[in-house]
Amino acid sequence: MNIPLDSPFRPSRREFLNRFGGGLGGIALASLIGESQARDQGTLPLYLTDSPKAKRVIYLFQSGGPSQMDLYDYKPRLKAEEGHQLPDEVRGGQRLTGMSGNQSSLPLVGSPFTFSRHGESGQWFSELLPYTAKIADEITVIKTMNTDAINHGPGVTFFQTGSQLGGRPSIGSWLSYGLGSENANLPAFVVLITKGMKGQPLVSRLWGSGFLPGEHDGVRLNPDKDAVLYLNNPEGIDIKTRRAMLDSLGALHRLHREESGDAALETRIAQYEMGFRMQASIPEATDLSDEPESTFRLYGDDARTPGTYAANCLLARRLAERGVRFVQLYHQDWDHHGGLPGGLKTKCRETDQASAALVIDLKQRGLLDDTIVIWGGEFGRTNYCQGKFNPASFGRDHHPRCFSLWMAGGGIRAGYSHGLTDDYCYNIVDGGVHVYDFQATLLHLLGIDHERLTYFYQGRHFRLTDVHGRIVKPILA
Repeated sequence: MNIPLDSPFRPSRREFLNRFGGGLGGIALASLIGESQARDQGTLPLYLTDSPKAKRVIYLFQSGGPSQMDLYDYKPRLKAEEGHQLPDEVRGGQRLTGMSGNQSSLPLVGSPFTFSRHGESGQWFSELLPYTAKIADEITVIKTMNTDAINHGPGVTFFQTGSQLGGRPSIGSWLSYGLGSENANLPAFVVLITKGMKGQPLVSRLWGSGFLPGEHDGVRLNPDKDAVLYLNNPEGIDIKTRRAMLDSLGALHRLHREESGDAALETRIAQYEMGFRMQASIPEATDLSDEPESTFRLYGDDARTPGTYAANCLLARRLAERGVRFVQLYHQDWDHHGGLPGGLKTKCRETDQASAALVIDLKQRGLLDDTIVIWGGEFGRTNYCQGKFNPASFGRDHHPRCFSLWMAGGGIRAGYSHGLTDDYCYNIVDGGVHVYDFQATLLHLLGIDHERLTYFYQGRHFRLTDVHGRIVKPILA
């Protein structure tokens, strides 16, 4: 299209380069002619490697900060020294939150739960995780995760976007942007939130596309007849009428696009078209009526109830096998500042069976080899009691220095425990994994060079890992 030099719609040199580099160059051949075809032809964008181990991700995010020393990181010394003060040399003057930083006493408290070894790998698990213990030889437990954030909002945002400040693209959006979709009839990025949960709020910016084109937003599915809001046709509008309306609207948008040079109009057209295609694909994907009884026995009876964690894990498997690139589950209320013994039992009853079932189900279907499953929260909990120690109802404060997370599937080493924390579960002794390292490793497994997948915005090239991140090679298969 030729635009006169004096046209008010003629883009500046910077706008032109940004649109070209951030559009065709960024979305690249992977989405234009297909990622696999591009790899076969040796015409990959620079940020893609030729040896991906996985194609998709299911991220089971446990919002609130699960207690690592009560679930995965066995620390008998805490029990032996229960009631003693956290040694100054262990704390090392490290920052505490405002909720416990003003306490005159920081009494150590051991786990009230029994730990034992499981599988040929001999990994330690709490008695609260009997189902996860059965997949000990399928997963890597990273015991030395650490983060810069000490409060929930920044902590969750950091894991999901690579920044403690809101507004950056989420992991799922980066993958949608860099790899495209495997199924043109479903979104590349889907979000599922357990229904009826309390706890720290989850806001849409956690699955937003930030400064990336809006078509890379996560699509949240609701557990009711309208899985996606405003997707169904209104009364009196049939499928032929809607198709004709979208064709006319698309023609008007393209005409305006030619006149204005506004690239956002292409995103709007793409979203309308995706909505039309999802009218058929979403109901089919979310209908669990064709699942056999054996599947519900595997995931648990809760899987029959839409919106439960178990139902969402099962739905995540259905979406993954239909080509959804990134499925993000959120399960809230792990923030146990008080009442931890009872609260942690409840959370594990809600999540343990279905989390393990997802890994087993994917493996049975031959999907685990190229699907990564992740389980973890935004930080861990303190080894000392928040407030006055009460064995029946004590709580733990936020702890960002070391906490646990597990991964399974595509390219992940099976039956492995990574890293070592001190005997107090307060500091990392060996094998630390920062949030940026986790993100860099995840992208690597998906065939992406985390340093090269960038987007030019406001005068600089942004990436998920900012200017940090290293691949954690010991956890790779």
